[in-house]
Amino acid sequence: MYCAANPDRPSKVAEIAASFGMSETHLFKIMKILVDADLIKTLRGRNGGIVLARPADQITLGEVVRVAEESFYLAECFNSGRKDCPILTTCGFNGVLHEALEAFMDVLDSKTIEDISENRTDLRQLLNIGEISLAAAS
Repeated sequence: MYCAANPDRPSKVAEIAASFGMSETHLFKIMKILVDADLIKTLRGRNGGIVLARPADQITLGEVVRVAEESFYLAECFNSGRKDCPILTTCGFNGVLHEALEAFMDVLDSKTIEDISENRTDLRQLLNIGEISLAAAS
């Protein structure tokens, strides 16, 4: 969202980390996942930083969530390797959870980064985008 709210120039890691109150180390871990998935790209050099790899209206939230989450096990029985539940073969709960997860992902697949970043003016203000970049230049 930060990159979508700041489309005119590459976003700096330090600025993003400061805006979200997170460590740069943690942000680098997230970035690696997103770069490997071709959702963002890094630009080297003095004017480098991070930019979206595609236009914001072409990146779905479903794509982002799928690469960012390690598993979607809503219950232990989601893991097909787990067979220790005594009612696994007759329990309807697992099927309901699968259906709910599918509906959840369908909603995320129907929305893009652009959809959730429409109000760039407010996002820029809330993320201190102009203020941080000015402070960093001083």
